[in-house]
Amino acid sequence: MGSIAAIVAEIAEEMRGHEHRGKVADYIPPLACVPDSKFGMAVVLHDGTVHVAGDADEPFSIQSISKVFALTLALGAVGDQLWARVGREPSGSAFNSIVQLETEHGIPRNPFINAGAIVVCDVLLGRLQPREAIGQMLRFVRMVAGHEGIVIDEAVARAEQDTGFRNMALANYMRAFGNVHAPVELVLGTYFHFCALSMSCRQLALAGRYLMDDGRTEGHSVISARRARRINALMMSCGHYDNSGDFAYRIGLPGKSGVGGGILAVAPGIASIAVWSPGLNPSGNSHLGQLALERLVHRTGWSVFEPRGG
Repeated sequence: MGSIAAIVAEIAEEMRGHEHRGKVADYIPPLACVPDSKFGMAVVLHDGTVHVAGDADEPFSIQSISKVFALTLALGAVGDQLWARVGREPSGSAFNSIVQLETEHGIPRNPFINAGAIVVCDVLLGRLQPREAIGQMLRFVRMVAGHEGIVIDEAVARAEQDTGFRNMALANYMRAFGNVHAPVELVLGTYFHFCALSMSCRQLALAGRYLMDDGRTEGHSVISARRARRINALMMSCGHYDNSGDFAYRIGLPGKSGVGGGILAVAPGIASIAVWSPGLNPSGNSHLGQLALERLVHRTGWSVFEPRGG
């Protein structure tokens, strides 16, 4: 295996010239404007060294990757009580599907599909006002990333509010089943602001360190090691919607994608990795991001299914 710096640089160069780049999300207008030529990659190793390439320092809308951080906060607020309202199983359906909610009585399959993340926001609003919950999220991601400059893109949040009719339907449907308690407009406003977090690959990879290092960031405990392992397990099984099984098969790392083209992936005990390329595959996951991670794992042996020391 070559040096990580060389591997990251090689992959970024390979992605720059790749012909098939996927399709940029066009249903949220600010995302539709992002050129599909963009590609960034950042790898933060367990020893703290950071390797970046391409557009790794350009902020982008992390969208559903924020669901990992929202889940962390909700588990901190209510612990395992959360699982009475949200499941822990893969959905096998699109990220914004409403189909399963009827047969499963308003209980979303997992916290990483839109319906599940909306319930997670409702849980947080059981103790906080929307402004407080949004402030808590910002403080948390700034703390785990070690970057005070991380912001919420208000233009993206407004665009989500203007176009999020299916999310409104999901929230109202779950409210009808009694699984959303706060006023729907407040829950959705919080959810849209979480999705509008703007981070670079470098910041995102740094933010993922607590999931890589048994719940610690720079030696300080963020969550328990047990909780970090359980969040990683959910990322492995549910982090890519109806593409989660293929992601596990090809890459073999816990990960979470967003329709802004970002993916956060975790090699436990080894590295926290962020990639960004805005062109998506049909399941809403970054096409080049997945390809880059597949090549990274192939060249490093970082898959959790790879035998260690052999």
